[in-house]
Amino acid sequence: MKTFFKQMLLALSLVILPLAASAEDGKRGLFVNLTTDDTWSAAKAIMFAHQKSLKGGHDTAIWLNVRAVYLADKKRPSNIPGVMAEQGTTIQDMLKAFMADGGTVLMCAACSQAAGLTKEDYIDGVVMGSWPVVEGWLFREDMQTLSW
Repeated sequence: MKTFFKQMLLALSLVILPLAASAEDGKRGLFVNLTTDDTWSAAKAIMFAHQKSLKGGHDTAIWLNVRAVYLADKKRPSNIPGVMAEQGTTIQDMLKAFMADGGTVLMCAACSQAAGLTKEDYIDGVVMGSWPVVEGWLFREDMQTLSW
């Protein structure tokens, strides 16, 4: 029972914290809806979210759903997309750097289940995105949405 309450407390904090941060500092936000595991498209989405939005001072979340859940799977080799080939940077490297700079990577729980993946399968830092968590980002005041 204690585990259930801890999970509920964590879920609530993940919803309330982005809302509170937005209200306090008036920051605009970007919610990137990434649905593909195509590394070219994913690299563009992650690069835009990180370099343009997050580093531009905006609260930024990337929601990995549908086939994009495979991008953060630790067991799945991460292809190096053409734009990052010279640097040897993988998609997982890009996601880790995004999170290290304060970005949020949300994982679709239903898509994860359909793919046979759990939180333990993902790179460190990924947040399982239940509906209350996703809703807290998606419907926040001053939130913009961009899809890849």
